[in-house]
Amino acid sequence: MDSTEPVQPSLNSSYLPAALGNHIISDDDEEREDLSPSASLLPKNSPAPLAVRYSPEDSYCLVYIIFFLMGIGSLLPWNFFITAKHYWHFKLSNNSDHSSGEEQSSDLSNYFESYLAIASTVPSVLCLILNYVLVNRLSANLRILSSLFVILLVFVLTTVLVKVDVSDCRMGFFASTLASVAVVSGASNIFSGSMFGISGHFPMRISQALISGQAMGGTLSAVASIVDLAAANNVTDSALAYFLTADIFILLCIISYLLLPKLAYSRHYMLGATHTSPGVMSEGGDAASAVPPLQPILQKTWVLGLSVFYVFFISIMVFPAVSSGIQSVHKDSGNPWTTTYFVPLTSFFLYNAADLCGRLATAWLQVPGPTSRVLPALVLCRSVIVPLLVFCNYQPREHLQTVLFADDVYPVVFNCLLGLSNGYLGTLPMIYGPKVVPRELAEATGVVMSFFLTLGLAAGSAFSVLLVHSI
Repeated sequence: MDSTEPVQPSLNSSYLPAALGNHIISDDDEEREDLSPSASLLPKNSPAPLAVRYSPEDSYCLVYIIFFLMGIGSLLPWNFFITAKHYWHFKLSNNSDHSSGEEQSSDLSNYFESYLAIASTVPSVLCLILNYVLVNRLSANLRILSSLFVILLVFVLTTVLVKVDVSDCRMGFFASTLASVAVVSGASNIFSGSMFGISGHFPMRISQALISGQAMGGTLSAVASIVDLAAANNVTDSALAYFLTADIFILLCIISYLLLPKLAYSRHYMLGATHTSPGVMSEGGDAASAVPPLQPILQKTWVLGLSVFYVFFISIMVFPAVSSGIQSVHKDSGNPWTTTYFVPLTSFFLYNAADLCGRLATAWLQVPGPTSRVLPALVLCRSVIVPLLVFCNYQPREHLQTVLFADDVYPVVFNCLLGLSNGYLGTLPMIYGPKVVPRELAEATGVVMSFFLTLGLAAGSAFSVLLVHSI
């Protein structure tokens, strides 16, 4: 696909248009480049090394597909934990004996999503800080592969525990589950932050593939949850098949990442990155171990970073802690749609499918631009979604007894709006960030943008606990 049309510059600051064959880049070429939509993001006087003055073809879009798979893998562990609502409720209920046909509610099961959010996001912030410090000390390969193996190990242990009766030690199971979530989330954020950093060296389409893959991970986990509920005879059989699916996919991510360096397209951009890495450009000292400078990154990206922070702050405040507690107003009818499938479909599947659509839309539509005031304004407007979901039929309600939106169509519409806006407004700043700084700071900027995202998740998860207990 790249060989059939002139190669446009990526929005990375020091990439020039690729020279086709032996063509020399001329002043006319640069003038035409200035007329491109992305020209406003490109600093002008930044010469590229010879290694990046041509562009190989992404054969069969393999690099795009691999980054898409990596995006799925980066959020798949979190999504598989939060969408297994029936399984956690079964395990943490007051009576989770396999011979019982009904589980009783408990504080552990009722507020599990809120505890889960805190356990996942707080260590994630710490791990992203660590990732930024280590970005020039440890290779991306080491950070990514070690993270994936840690995730795989924890998920294998989670799969084994599915068939273990924990009715006599629910608190111990609760604590071990939160510990597993903390470890997996920390590893996942080192993995996703490192992948964002790497994608910063590539054209924008690769960054967009990674971010779209994250939404696909949520959609796939929601679909897998629904299929398992429909096909399995009981909760434990459903959870076993569910977590085995996650195990297999994480293993697929490891294999796919090992394939990445063997492709000419990815080698080309990673080779160009090494020519202007911070370690190479530093003067004196042990340059390879230098921590990237934070100030020039924040000067260029602080508005984009705060936009990312607030998008995910609002999203995690209500998803899944509030949205998964919204029940059908016809639940007493006994219809499987209103009992078994209402929450998996309206809360998890619709949100993730809309999130995916929003992220995919950024491949064709990239407005507002990175310096527009409209972008943060739209981000702030999302705040209205919080009261909309709170006043749906969320149960149990202890303080706010009023239900303003007493119809099943309302959570459907509100969850779609939440997901679509999260996908679109969350993706734009993430792909803009690494492209508005010099290329030597692109990888570190990707990690910084991931930090803003995760900080938003951490703050939102803390507020979700307060919100749930105030309803």
